[in-house]
Amino acid sequence: MKSDNEKLVSQIISETAGFEAEKLLEYVVNKFGSKVALASSFGAEDQVLTDMLCKVTNEPVIFTLDTGRMPQESYDTAQETREKYGIAIEFMFPDYRRLEQMENQFGPNLFYESIENRKLCCNIRKIEPLKRKLAQLDAWICGLRAEQSVTRTAQAKVEWDRAFDLIKICPLADWSTEHVWEYIREHDVPYNKLHDKGYPSIGCEPCTRAVKPGEDIRAGRWWWEEPIHKECGLHLGKRAENEQDDKK
Repeated sequence: MKSDNEKLVSQIISETAGFEAEKLLEYVVNKFGSKVALASSFGAEDQVLTDMLCKVTNEPVIFTLDTGRMPQESYDTAQETREKYGIAIEFMFPDYRRLEQMENQFGPNLFYESIENRKLCCNIRKIEPLKRKLAQLDAWICGLRAEQSVTRTAQAKVEWDRAFDLIKICPLADWSTEHVWEYIREHDVPYNKLHDKGYPSIGCEPCTRAVKPGEDIRAGRWWWEEPIHKECGLHLGKRAENEQDDKK
């Protein structure tokens, strides 16, 4: 028997079958109102979604996780986006006491030393602030695409987020990289200038580098780790969920 959450997700999937990205966003905004928000890191996909949201509502709810280690280009994109669309973007910050404790114990570059340390840093700087925000919502919107990495190949447009207990909407799940950039050019969408410097995926400055020709688009994220480990915990992924189920 399906749970109430599964029934709701099934209902949304049924009612939005065949919807393009903007139509899906319009649907979820009408359904959830201020209880649905876009999580933006100011990458290309998030900028596309911001542009679409501003077309379907005058009061988009958009937030970002300011880890304290973001590159300046991401802040520049945030400012340009605020000014172009005349919108507010909420900045969520880590608990400074947790940051102080972590860096005093492990040092500022702990993430290079082990996967465990890197995940601790991601948890304090990203996951904990994200949980605070998601606790206020019924659904969240993400810029995930299936082709981005091996951990996202099964990404659906609508699903129940088991990690955070709410609905997750990924309108661009079936978009290609080319489709994203065609939209940005056609609609004159502000974008992060690191994309022009070989950064297809952008995160914290110390954990992101430009990719080399022929490399995977997320090869520059935590480049010292194996691809299967390259998630910070924001997006568990179907593969990880299945592995967890196998362990039960």
